[in-house]
Amino acid sequence: MSPQAEVQLVAAVTAVACALPGAFLVLRRLSMMSDAISHAILPGIVVGFMLTESLASPLLIAGAAATGVLTVVLVERIEGTGLVREDAAIGLVFPVLFSIGVVLLARYASDVHLDVDAVLLGELAFVPFDRLEWAGHDLGPRALWVMGTVLLLNAAFLAAFYKELKLSTFDAQLAATLGFMPGVLHYALMSLVSVTAVSAFDAVGSILVVALMVAPPATAYLLTDRLNRMMFLSAGLGVAYALVGYAGAAALDASIAGSMATVAGLLFGIALVAAPERGLVASWHRQRQHAARFSAQLLAAYIANPDTPPVPRPEAANRLHDRLGWTPSHARAVVSDLQERGVLTVHNGHLVCTEAGQRLADEAAQHAA
Repeated sequence: MSPQAEVQLVAAVTAVACALPGAFLVLRRLSMMSDAISHAILPGIVVGFMLTESLASPLLIAGAAATGVLTVVLVERIEGTGLVREDAAIGLVFPVLFSIGVVLLARYASDVHLDVDAVLLGELAFVPFDRLEWAGHDLGPRALWVMGTVLLLNAAFLAAFYKELKLSTFDAQLAATLGFMPGVLHYALMSLVSVTAVSAFDAVGSILVVALMVAPPATAYLLTDRLNRMMFLSAGLGVAYALVGYAGAAALDASIAGSMATVAGLLFGIALVAAPERGLVASWHRQRQHAARFSAQLLAAYIANPDTPPVPRPEAANRLHDRLGWTPSHARAVVSDLQERGVLTVHNGHLVCTEAGQRLADEAAQHAA
């Protein structure tokens, strides 16, 4: 396998590993918690390195997971005081923990490949140079094995507790009543996020970890309202971000992680505008339809009202402007539309309701009742 293919494979596996737990972060409105955790686990990594003096030690992952859970606990405790909101609590906790990690890093690990730039940005181009060997055999990039293991762990956890996570995400009180322990599931999920973040650090850095945890699920959320479809879409979009981002980086000779994060933002922007049901265009179209429906009902009710003076067709725009407050152009458009649809007709030079118009007026009266 070529180095380029290895880089793309590691990026795709990392994207799926991040996107799966990210779907629940988005649904629980904890997207920024991924940013907090991905930065705040730095002191856990440094302490683990100080104890083992090895970047390959599992203690680094354990320390990072513990610090991630500590971050969640501190945020929830500060928010629980009622004095600050969750966003402010996150803004208070993770800079402190991240700064502690930076100080420890500069003081005790300044001579190893664990610098702040590497933690924040990562470098996928270096992935093929760090190989995993066993009994003299080259098994491929170490990052591929690490992230593959994390992907399997995430998939196994989500498959095993899918119903419990789904229920506790949408109705935590019902989950607690049924004995599903939503608090335990919450901290288990946050631990999983911490493990995923630290495992992806060396390859992609914390910035891309956040992008891959939030952007694919957020985009998928705009495209479907089913949780299982959202998770599959998140995984597929994560792979697309990785491959398209790599192609963009190769074409522009730019940062691979930066290109992937940029693609994630661009594709989310496209979905935000053009998603069939939840996009801005669809929302605007529904608003136009609702407004047109309301105008039609209002005009039909006005014309059908026996107390309404006859409305001459030539003077309809000015009359409706005076009575309903519509602009002449809007009044002309509504009258023409309703005439074309057979809701209104002209009798003896005046606007009158047809049977369809009377039904529309009745609907308006029922809604008003």
